[in-house]
Parts: sequence; C-alpha cells; structure tokens
Amino acid sequence: MRYALHRLLQAVPVFFVTTFLIYAMVFALPGDPIVALAGDKPLPDEVLHTLRERYHLNDPLIVQYGIYMLNAFQGDLGETFTGQPVSELLQGRWSVTAQLAVTAWIFELVVGIGLGVIAGLRRGGIADTAVLAGTTFVIAVPVFVVGYTAQITLGLNLSLFPTAGVDEGWPVSYLLPGMVLGSFGLAYVARLTRTSLIENMRADYIRTARAKGLRRRRVIGRHALRNSLIPVITFLGVDFGNLMAGAVVTEGIFNLPGIGQQVFQSIQLQEGPVVVGIVTVLVMIFILVNLLVDLLYGVLDPRIRRG
Repeated sequence: MRYALHRLLQAVPVFFVTTFLIYAMVFALPGDPIVALAGDKPLPDEVLHTLRERYHLNDPLIVQYGIYMLNAFQGDLGETFTGQPVSELLQGRWSVTAQLAVTAWIFELVVGIGLGVIAGLRRGGIADTAVLAGTTFVIAVPVFVVGYTAQITLGLNLSLFPTAGVDEGWPVSYLLPGMVLGSFGLAYVARLTRTSLIENMRADYIRTARAKGLRRRRVIGRHALRNSLIPVITFLGVDFGNLMAGAVVTEGIFNLPGIGQQVFQSIQLQEGPVVVGIVTVLVMIFILVNLLVDLLYGVLDPRIRRG
C-alpha cells in the first residue's frame, strides 16, 4: 500500500504540470479565436468583449487554467466557441480512437513478440538480421510516410484493405490504420523481446534446466520466455496510452472520425477548449495506464517496490 500510495502521489503533480503546459501552449497560439470564428465579417467591439468575458479570455492564464480545471473535475470540459459542449462533440469519436488503439496494440503484441522470439532464438542468422534491419527501417521512417505508402500499396494497388473510413466496421476498417499506428511500437517490442530473450538464455537457471534434461521447448517457453516478457509487458502497457494520443496523424491519413481527427480540425479552427479538453482526457488515460503498469511491475518484481 505504501508503494501504491507513493506512485499515486507522484502522478498528481505530473497531471497538473502536464495539463497546465498544454493549456498554456494551446492558448498561446497566435491569433484571436473570437475574430477567427467570425471569418471575414467584422464583429462589433461589444460582441468581442462579451465573448471574451464569457470564455475568460481576458483573465490571466493561471486564472483561466484554474477555472477550467474546477469545471473539468465536475465533468465539464468546456464548450466550443459556437456553444456546443466539448463532451457532446466527442461522444461518437472516442470509440473510433479506442478501437484503432486496441487494433494497433494487438498488432504490436502478437507480431512484435513473435518476431522478437524468432530473432532471439536465431541470433546472428538471416531471420535475426532481417528483423533488426526491418525494425530499424520502421523506426527511421516517419509515420505519415508509412501511412501513405501502406494506403497506396496495400489499399489502392492490391485492394487488400479499405483505404479510408469506418464503413466496414471493426476490425476490417481498422486493420490497415492499426498496423500503421502500431508499426513504431512493434519495432521496439520486437527488439526488446529479442534482447531480453538472448540475455535470459545465458542465465544460470536456463543452464540448470537444460542440465536436468528438460525439453528445449519447455526451457524456452516456461522459463526463458516467461521471464523475458516482463519488460515487454511493461512497455506494452505504457504504449497503449501513446497509441491513444498518437492517433492524430493516422486518423487524418485514413479519414477516421476519431478524437485525433477532431484535434487536427480544432487546431485549424483555433478551437482551444476542444483541444485542451481532448488532451486533458488523454493525459488522464496515459497517467492511469502508467500507474497501473507501474503497480503491476511492482507485483511481478518485488525488488521494485522495495527500492
């Protein structure tokens, strides 16, 4: 309980500092959102003053942030400059991003661990070299390049996957964007599994298991791989929050109506309350997932919670 409380107390300042920085950066963007809302039509000074007072744009930044957080803790994420509640705007979009993140996470889990095990058991061979080269390439190439290339090649030219939208439902419509979104994390999962497995295969307990005459499959599956997956599971747990937050580019490429696409559109329209509302929820998800993984890691390895 002391370990859990310590980790929880560490998460509180992280949440407030992160959300304040996000709030400050969003509302420090150049331009007046009220003027941008009017477009080419000039607004009377009285209207501008009234709207700025309504959205607290004339208050100091720290006061604006304090008012926003008090409302957020009551479930009010604010409203757009057209008067629509942010929570209402996001109701139909969370499920799209969640399904995309789950698809990408499963892709990382299955393919990443599989490639890592193959590379680790065949260290120095053709398979190991191919996995290392392929993961290096994926890490080096920006996600939007991978996304457009996969969309053109696998979607348009080969017609293996839908290229845009969610008309086919889950999982069909989410397979290609999920693979694109999860490709970066997959590279790290494969490399981490490979390195951890190689290290454990050299351990004394593996030599002891072999000396007892245990079959190779049991030595690898029950002993080496089981211990090798502890850091991998930690990474996968933390990365789920990254997938939720990193869907902006992928949803834009594949025209998925999720929160990532909404963030992109809101930035273009200078809808600061929408951007802050979405990112605040994403920060909460990310911190909660990190906290849960941290606690589970302490359960798996007692040395962590004693440190």
